[in-house]
Amino acid sequence: MSHTTTDEPARRVSGATVPVLAFAGIVVAVMQTLLVPVIKDLPRLLDTTPSNATWVLTSTLLSGAVATPIMGRLGDLYGKRRMLIASLAVMVAGALVSAFTDALLPMIVGRTFQGFAMGAIPLGIGLMRDMLPRERLGSAMALMSSSIGVGGGLALPAAALVAQHTDWHALFYGAAGLGVLSIALTLLVVPESPLRAKGSFDLPGALGLSAGLVLFLLPITKGSDWGWGSATTLGLFAAAVVVLLLWGLMELRVAAPLVDLRTTARREVLLTNLASIMVGVAFYVVSLVLPQLLQLPSATGYGLGQSMIVAGLCVAPLGLTMMFTAPVYARLSARYGPRTTLIIGLLVIAVGYGGGLGLMSAAWQTVVTSVLLGAGIGLAYSSLPALIVGAVPASETGAANGLNTLMRSIGTSVSSAVIGMVLANTSTTVGGVAIPTMHGFRVSFLIATGAVAAGLVLAFFLPRRRPEATTQLRASSEEDANLARAEEALRGFRGRVLAADGAPVARAKVTLIDRHGRQAGATLTAGDGSYTLAVPAEGPYVLAARAAGHGPLAHAATHAGDERPVDLDLSLPGDTVSA
Repeated sequence: MSHTTTDEPARRVSGATVPVLAFAGIVVAVMQTLLVPVIKDLPRLLDTTPSNATWVLTSTLLSGAVATPIMGRLGDLYGKRRMLIASLAVMVAGALVSAFTDALLPMIVGRTFQGFAMGAIPLGIGLMRDMLPRERLGSAMALMSSSIGVGGGLALPAAALVAQHTDWHALFYGAAGLGVLSIALTLLVVPESPLRAKGSFDLPGALGLSAGLVLFLLPITKGSDWGWGSATTLGLFAAAVVVLLLWGLMELRVAAPLVDLRTTARREVLLTNLASIMVGVAFYVVSLVLPQLLQLPSATGYGLGQSMIVAGLCVAPLGLTMMFTAPVYARLSARYGPRTTLIIGLLVIAVGYGGGLGLMSAAWQTVVTSVLLGAGIGLAYSSLPALIVGAVPASETGAANGLNTLMRSIGTSVSSAVIGMVLANTSTTVGGVAIPTMHGFRVSFLIATGAVAAGLVLAFFLPRRRPEATTQLRASSEEDANLARAEEALRGFRGRVLAADGAPVARAKVTLIDRHGRQAGATLTAGDGSYTLAVPAEGPYVLAARAAGHGPLAHAATHAGDERPVDLDLSLPGDTVSA
């Protein structure tokens, strides 16, 4: 088990830190939808077959899935800001490779590099947890988590405008420029996190997870081309199961694994990750259906006959609404907690898809659907990192959020494969061209509604956390934060650290350890040797103190709910008392 080597109170950071990190998330998300306006033209533009052209999109998806948990773990070990900048730099390099080529293979290589930037989302969330005061953390993580949808939504009309009026390579030059700007802003504004996890990077674990993910996602994305019952598709799925099972057994034996499967198996983490898959499925359905419905010719009897740019503008409110729900989420979560906010978000998504079944006959109706779905998805996405952060140690924030982001990516991948198959199987042929039908669109919306229903069931089984266990994530104003601090002082552990002569020891490190031997909190003593530590949950704990120039270690066993001060005497190393 790894622990942080440095634990300090939240640092004062620039007011621009959150917008800069959110901008990085938006830039990364742009990579996912950058080529949507020119998908149908890729075979001609790259002088290749339609089947080969799909690798331009598949490569980005696969590399993003592989990079997300790996970059999160590297950030925990070597610095989240450093890995964030590395992710953006690889993305810029990939964008420039793609910008200078018209050949398929170099384009796939460039797009693979662009996918590596997906690790920026969990890294940004980890930086926020490490540095922001609690009164800003809830809304900040909500904005960062939603940035993947915001970037995807806003990129559609912008990319359509560029593709329609300039050479399509300008899309990659623009992406590279955004990446360079994001790197510069990060270097100028965002400080490095002081927190580090002990241990080394689990290279065998990274290779095993990468192989398993590729074997799993490849048939999902290419199954419609290869045939879902083909030997290739079924063989890859079987290989994925074998590799991931062997990888899991190996990770359970490693002291510092890439993914702590014991933590991941906790009820709250497991259910949150499963719910993330459902939200990912629901999010991608609207991105696949509405642009096609808007651009189909009105001669079909149900198509809305809009241009590529107008279609992008009608879907853009999806991303904009997600952005504006961040402060709303902070208020709701402060009052009711992230579990309830996730449930509310899923209910809003269900209303959006349910109403959308009857709102497909005019462009303005698609805007209404986009707004409703954006609000629901924004609330749901914003709740996920808060649930994860509240359930894992600080030293595992990057890796845990990386895995959660991966779960969303798996959801969008499954959604893309399933909805693509549905639309293909329900299409009609007009003049030798297969055209999606209204029946296919409505079935797609019903599938999304089913995914939301599954997500609701999972969310209702999430454990209810005590209010004091989530004060760090729920405070939404300075007043709330002051109240939270007062509650922690009353309900947490308090006392003093004393030297051999009875004098108080300033800036001694006090660590709270739970029954499983995991770090549950840490702080530094004040000038008078006093400390206060919040109680994450009921149960027995050990308080340990150490200070430079004093005895090796003092520790005391105690129990949550005991209101007596716990003084730690550095003149008695190793002595354990029962509270």
